[in-house]
Amino acid sequence: MATRGIQLLKERGIAFEVLTYRYDKMGARVAAEAIGQPEGIVLKSLVFQADDRSFLFALVSGDVHVSLRSLGRASGHKHVEAASPRDAERITGYQVGGISPLGSRSALPVLIDEAATRHESLIINAGGRGTLVRLATSDLIGITHAVVADIRGI
Repeated sequence: MATRGIQLLKERGIAFEVLTYRYDKMGARVAAEAIGQPEGIVLKSLVFQADDRSFLFALVSGDVHVSLRSLGRASGHKHVEAASPRDAERITGYQVGGISPLGSRSALPVLIDEAATRHESLIINAGGRGTLVRLATSDLIGITHAVVADIRGI
């Protein structure tokens, strides 16, 4: 299935590999196990809402959490919180469990955790439940115009 995320990568001529698995339960850990990859290279695509009512993506490895304080600082906001599933779906055009900054309905700011960028390639949701793509970290940063920042929590 060619999702909007996959279509975008094709249109931009970015090299990628599609990885699929049977989606039963949401989570980067589940996805990593299903495709036989380390959880540290499978990114979670999380949507947050800032104090000015704007939305943004935070991309972190599947084995870490986001620090709200660090995300707020890095994005220039005093306060951020996880967007509701309903808002995340409305803003991105994707179902929870398949949300991705690739091909998102709205062009949101993207922040990617600095530690994740140490890997040569990363795996991220392609816009459909059970559909992931592996691509070069530099390509992911470039296509999403991501800001690299330390946004991991403890």
